[in-house]
Amino acid sequence: MNETLHLLTALVGFAFVTSITPGPNNLMLLASGTRFGWRRSLPHLLGISLGFGVMLVLVGLGLGAVFEQAPWVHDGLRWVSLAYLLYLAWRVATAPPPSTDGASHGRPLGVAAAALFQVVNPKAWAMALTAVTAYGRLGVAAVTAVFVLVNLPCCGSWAVLGEQMRRWLHRPRALKAFNGGAAALMVLSVLPLVRG
Repeated sequence: MNETLHLLTALVGFAFVTSITPGPNNLMLLASGTRFGWRRSLPHLLGISLGFGVMLVLVGLGLGAVFEQAPWVHDGLRWVSLAYLLYLAWRVATAPPPSTDGASHGRPLGVAAAALFQVVNPKAWAMALTAVTAYGRLGVAAVTAVFVLVNLPCCGSWAVLGEQMRRWLHRPRALKAFNGGAAALMVLSVLPLVRG
């Protein structure tokens, strides 16, 4: 029982650190919060947690073994991920500013799109594979539940931060610089994919 409690505590810590640190999901939520506000970014946030939860279950049920048996699947996914994340970085960098009445053109990612994004998110794959490998003795359901419960507020804080930054980004030049910085960070977050 004591070992299980230690393992669970370590899992909560791992889930917190990996969920709160910058990565494609959090940087996209930051940009979404800045552009659309926290409330309109909620479907995006829920999609991340839902998609990652499903990914954890699939990895726990043996998807990680597929990568070991067929490394070309992992390599193909890595290059698709790289291309898609670079495209998203370009979209963030070139996003138009909100109109002068405070409304923002376009719409944030929905639940389904954000959930499907997890398939090409390299940080999500690394988190899922590590979590199941290191903490799988707790059971797939427990690992998934802990991650979803920790992930929601951690990722949500990035959308809230984005919304709070709007007051400093009301000038088009400031917003353009912010979008460029967020896009550059997204590109930096995928550099490990290039190294393999």
